[in-house]
Amino acid sequence: MKSLTLAIALIGATATASAFAQSTTAPAQQNAAPTMQVAQNGTAAVNVAGSWVAPYGPATGEKTRAQVYQELVHAEKDGQLAYLNSTLYAH
Repeated sequence: MKSLTLAIALIGATATASAFAQSTTAPAQQNAAPTMQVAQNGTAAVNVAGSWVAPYGPATGEKTRAQVYQELVHAEKDGQLAYLNSTLYAH
């Protein structure tokens, strides 16, 4: 009984493992359904440890605490935070 359970688990693992594999080769034929493609940035971005680089567009520079605080004050004054709180963060 244990060998049957082990065999089913092994077959299930091998059958589903390929569903999560990422292929680096181009597909042989195009599907009729449109696929989402991300544009590659032509410039080489330097990836410093701990920094996040967007997968699209140029990388943004670092901000000081004062700059972030000014953006927060501006968002409160022009109503961006109130709009987000009433729509996105309402629940």
